[in-house]
Amino acid sequence: MYEDIQRAVETIHHHTTLVPRVGLILGSGLGALADEIDRATVVPYSAIPGFHEPRVHGHRGELALGMLGGQPVAVLRGRFHFYEGYSMQDVTFPVRVLRGLGCETLIVTNAAGGLRPDWQVGDIMRISDQIFLPGMVGFHPLSGPNDERLGPRFPAMVGAFDNALVPLARAVAAAQGTIVREGVYCMLSGPHFESAAELRMLQRLGADAVGMSTAPEIIVAIHGGMQVLGFSLITNLALPDGSPANQRRGARGR
Repeated sequence: MYEDIQRAVETIHHHTTLVPRVGLILGSGLGALADEIDRATVVPYSAIPGFHEPRVHGHRGELALGMLGGQPVAVLRGRFHFYEGYSMQDVTFPVRVLRGLGCETLIVTNAAGGLRPDWQVGDIMRISDQIFLPGMVGFHPLSGPNDERLGPRFPAMVGAFDNALVPLARAVAAAQGTIVREGVYCMLSGPHFESAAELRMLQRLGADAVGMSTAPEIIVAIHGGMQVLGFSLITNLALPDGSPANQRRGARGR
């Protein structure tokens, strides 16, 4: 894999000399943020070895590099998913490449279903912890031989979401008057939406939001020594009572 990462990095370097410090993964409906990048260089996924074309609406399949908020950034406009038939190593390969480009920080976003009845569609949740159910049953991006050049054999996840970015995010949200909730994100493999029994199980496990991505990306970022900040946009209420709010699914989990 190390050689594959280097090949992808070299390909991107043919397009730009920028060394990004921050990597962003933009989930469903959030790709417009990349339009704010100053002097952006855009590289389609199809031109990068090891990348795949997203098949889900709302994912452009582009890597945009440039300046955003005074910082050099590399922004993934969309992701490809485990439920599309890709392996966990496939779906996390872009994170490896971001690290190879020089990113020390990963900001990851997704659209998710809210499991809290007191939350509303449109709420933003900072991911304070995660439950990676596919990984717990063997579908894990770190399975197989470990390359020490990429990270340690057994990366710790306790405390992985507590870093210097958290108070900064809280301060920015407060200055903007934005309410940011905090909670546990749970990833299921999808692509079906959850049954009522599954939603009740997730609530009892302590999950606050559910989706079909993100968790393996975070694990690989931690494995590679990056600090991570994650946000879920609550695009529907995933409640087991079958209420009308629960049926407005939107594009969450993508």
